[in-house]
Amino acid sequence: MVEARLRVIYGDTDQMGVVYHANYFRYFEFSRMEFFRVRGGSYRELERDGFMLPVVEATCQYKAPARYDDLLLIRPRVSELRRASIVFTYEVAREDAPSTLLCTGRTLHACVGRDGRPKRLPDAFVRLIEQSP
Repeated sequence: MVEARLRVIYGDTDQMGVVYHANYFRYFEFSRMEFFRVRGGSYRELERDGFMLPVVEATCQYKAPARYDDLLLIRPRVSELRRASIVFTYEVAREDAPSTLLCTGRTLHACVGRDGRPKRLPDAFVRLIEQSP
């Protein structure tokens, strides 16, 4: 299982010192990059080869607040792999309480070419996703 670690910076919080809700989507993106990096790949390589994975749907269920200077664990996982799309799910917790979820989320990504038209996920990318870290 991939666990991306990220420390909450002051600029990620609101006036109450709580992580602003939209920043969790940035944390999800960060964990996706780590997911691919751990497996030896990157989005950059995918894009270089003419494939893009735009987010077409995103959800987040907030359970408890994260605060300034918390060290977060973000656990990304591929929950669905289709011909031309991929679904990631996420769990976010504090490192000092990894079993207490702060939020869970889900992003759906379409695979498209530079022209914006749907494309089949490349075989090399699918193999990268299916391998264990």
